[in-house]
Amino acid sequence: MSLLRSQRRLITFGVFLIVAFASPDLFAQEAGDSAPETKTLMDKILDAGWFMAPIGVLSVVMITLAVFNALQLSKKKFVPAGLRDEILENMADVRVRSSIDIAAQDPSYLGRMVATSYPLVDATDTETLGRVRVEDAIADFAIRENSRYMSWIGYFSVIAQAAPMIGLFGTVAGMILAFDTMGLSGGADPSELAGNISLALMTTAGGLVVAIPSIFCFYIFKNKFNSLVSGAQEISIEGLDYAVGAVNADQQLAKVPEGISEG
Repeated sequence: MSLLRSQRRLITFGVFLIVAFASPDLFAQEAGDSAPETKTLMDKILDAGWFMAPIGVLSVVMITLAVFNALQLSKKKFVPAGLRDEILENMADVRVRSSIDIAAQDPSYLGRMVATSYPLVDATDTETLGRVRVEDAIADFAIRENSRYMSWIGYFSVIAQAAPMIGLFGTVAGMILAFDTMGLSGGADPSELAGNISLALMTTAGGLVVAIPSIFCFYIFKNKFNSLVSGAQEISIEGLDYAVGAVNADQQLAKVPEGISEG
């Protein structure tokens, strides 16, 4: 009898130990089953529906435009340092034809501007060398060329306006569906309504994520382009000033009052 009692006690103690070690896993499993499933950001984007598709396309276009404009709006393609020095050196010696030939061989913005405007230099007008006509040619060249560059920069403004509108449209559509769901269920499941609203607001967030960088890109590239164009125009006019000064150097010295040292 005592042996049976001891065996029962051992069996009871063993069952107790098994239950004690197994119960935490059981409780953890029950807690895991009741815990809400967490979603990643990509899951929320996919759940937002097809409204995120055009926003995604706009984001790709924005990045492509940023890379394209960064490559195009470089100082090397607008005002190369070597070309600038050669033009100013030639114009200081009134070698207008040499400046035109050098500029015509360079595909940069400055090279095309000089090759277009300097042929209008009037050698018979020793006082200004036809400054008015040359400056008008520089302005006309800038008007023709700038529209091509600004059209690519202007697309940032289009994206900045279109992306929030698409996002807002998706939010409105999502809110309509959310309230329809609430009306059909009688508002009995607030969690489902909150989930629908959260998904609807994802489209607005996506539109803003694309629109805000587009605004910055628009003004950054626009200011950079204007600075490069102004630099090319200043160099072209500066070269013309060098030539005019060289042609009229003797006349300026002749106007120096007698008895005043040139030094």
